Amino acid sequence: MAIGRPFQQLADVSGRTELDIIAETLKLHEVEPTDEAIGKLANALIDSYEAGRDEFASRARVLPGAREALEALEVEPTVHQGVLTGNLRAVARIKLVALGLEQFLDLETSSYGDDHADRAELVAIARERAAQQLDTQFGPDDTVLIGDTPRDVTAALAAGVQVIAVASGKSSVEELQAAGARKVLADLTNTTELLRLIRA
Repeated sequence: MAIGRPFQQLADVSGRTELDIIAETLKLHEVEPTDEAIGKLANALIDSYEAGRDEFASRARVLPGAREALEALEVEPTVHQGVLTGNLRAVARIKLVALGLEQFLDLETSSYGDDHADRAELVAIARERAAQQLDTQFGPDDTVLIGDTPRDVTAALAAGVQVIAVASGKSSVEELQAAGARKVLADLTNTTELLRLIRA
């Protein structure tokens, strides 16, 4: 893939999959988003995270209440925790390991940004993987997506599953509610309330 100028313009990334972001970024630079071009950029992204593992680990932080929430949910007998992320699988693993969060999550039954460009499709992929591995069906009422962007909310609603929105990212409570979330938390510091919403 030959590109005549550096990538100074990037697509909006909030709540989107890496494949979607890469494809739009290529279009912004008048490069045809072929499978080959997308693959090369995806591999370059993974390589950059591999090379910057130590730097990421030293700079990244876990949002308040997130670790405690994962720990509390891990011991809930009726809860199975996975990840639904727009990040590529390799990038997601690097991030989670760097933050020490991978121990609470089943990364095999999770879904990632290189599984599908459409975030809503990742919900179905995660449910199917969990059903196959655990030999248990996860219906819409049994599946809860916890996210912090309007696109997370939209994906959950499109997939017909439950959603709990958390305004711990760039999106406000009002923005998450406007996207359709009926259950919204300001952050994850109230573990008791999070568990109540999940059980409900």
